[in-house]
Amino acid sequence: QVQLVQSGGGLVQPGGSLRLSCATSGFTFNNFRMGWYRQAPGKERELVASIQTAGGSTNYADSVKGRFTISRDNAKNTVSLQMNSLKAEDTAVYYCNAFSTWFGSNYWGQGTQVTVSS
Repeated sequence: QVQLVQSGGGLVQPGGSLRLSCATSGFTFNNFRMGWYRQAPGKERELVASIQTAGGSTNYADSVKGRFTISRDNAKNTVSLQMNSLKAEDTAVYYCNAFSTWFGSNYWGQGTQVTVSS
């Protein structure tokens, strides 16, 4: 059974930091690209950051470059998103994602709310 269980998130003031984590099981983690997406009210879901398999090549949305860092631990089957210098426009529900073209699979975490407000 595939599981992506997210933790972290919550309410933070502008300029603050949060860390999101995603613990996975039920699939070959090392063979999947991992990513974090977010969806704000009334907007489409967008890719925030992604990290490739063993090589660890990363990609970020322009809006979060220099502020967010994605990382993965292939030994623990986890992926994290460190979010610094948070802004009000970062407020959204954040989703962990596992994607593989080889396996033809796309999995999602349950989502977690991040609210940046004073």
